[in-house]
Amino acid sequence: MTLQQIRDARERIAGQVVHTPCTPSQTFGEMFGGGAWFKFENLQRTGSFKERGALNRMLLLPEEDRRRGVIAASAGNHAQGVAFHAARLGIPATIVMPERTPLVKVSATERYGARVVLHGSVYDEAMAEARRIQEEEGQTLIHPFDDEGVIAGQGTIGLELLEQVPEMDVVVCSVGGGGIISGIAAAIKQIRPEVRIIGVESEALPAALRAREAGRVVTIPPAETIAEGIAVRRIGDHTFAHIQAYVDELLTVSEEEIAAGVLLLLEREKTVVEAACATTVAAVVNGHVAGLAGKNVVMVLSGGNIDVTLMSRIIDRGLVQDGRRANLRLRVKDRPGALATLTALLAEAGANVVRLDHNRAQADLWVTEAEIDLTLETRGRDHVEQVVRRLTEAGYVVERG
Repeated sequence: MTLQQIRDARERIAGQVVHTPCTPSQTFGEMFGGGAWFKFENLQRTGSFKERGALNRMLLLPEEDRRRGVIAASAGNHAQGVAFHAARLGIPATIVMPERTPLVKVSATERYGARVVLHGSVYDEAMAEARRIQEEEGQTLIHPFDDEGVIAGQGTIGLELLEQVPEMDVVVCSVGGGGIISGIAAAIKQIRPEVRIIGVESEALPAALRAREAGRVVTIPPAETIAEGIAVRRIGDHTFAHIQAYVDELLTVSEEEIAAGVLLLLEREKTVVEAACATTVAAVVNGHVAGLAGKNVVMVLSGGNIDVTLMSRIIDRGLVQDGRRANLRLRVKDRPGALATLTALLAEAGANVVRLDHNRAQADLWVTEAEIDLTLETRGRDHVEQVVRRLTEAGYVVERG
């Protein structure tokens, strides 16, 4: 990938994608003792960076290929980018999506005018079906990451960062198939090779890290992750070459850290992101990236197309991880006033009851006992410990959920 290819892509797509802001955050900078910036690719029209590469690749198509149409396989963001710009350009588009793709992404893709085919449980199965349809119907495959035209389009983010934060020392970016980090790294490293480029994956599916360890592209076993946008078992051949050449470090973060990252951005930065792009924040605020004190760090927020149901679950999980929501189980005497005594004690301890389940039917309960399942809002881990201590001192046996 030459710098000129990326510069040509920038001219080609200019005015057709959003030149997204990159703004500083004092709050996040204080968390690691440096300067923090966020690149808001979640503000693209389709909610993610993917439309940059999709648009650049389609603009490179000759007229005959445009008439035959394009096909893509995607869990959502690439699908929407292809569908949106194909409709603008008058190109017929077919998108193959895994059957478990969040409904919000399926609906948005259909709304942009594409034909949607749901196939398989994971991306790899959807891609296999896309290739079968392509062979049968003759469309051009717009790969979500393993294509030079797509990588060049994503690289336009790197050119923007060089202008928006010329003092940057570190760029942290999520990694799925590797398209975005390949483009950004290729653009930045060919102009400012001293800038550190850090890639972050979910520890459940670290395809790029395993490829680097093996020295070749490998297919890793399937796994579940809330970061479905980067749930890729095998990175691309093109992207692997770019990662090897330009990416300084590859790191992983846990599911709990990702969930907390989504919640942190929502609360502190007032921005909605999908779990895949919260990996960047998770890596920085949890200390996985060494040597950030005094450095200027750009975190790329790659997308914001999150299903509201998943968002609700992530918030709940993040609150528990952060100690602001606690699930407790305890036994009380099954007699008048027992619940009132318990709730009064919780009120004195400053805990708010979100949910209370009172159960007399457990097989291991004595006839004079009842089991109480509590969900509490608390102020943090220390407060949870105080609440548990108060309950224990009052004679309750407390189990944590």
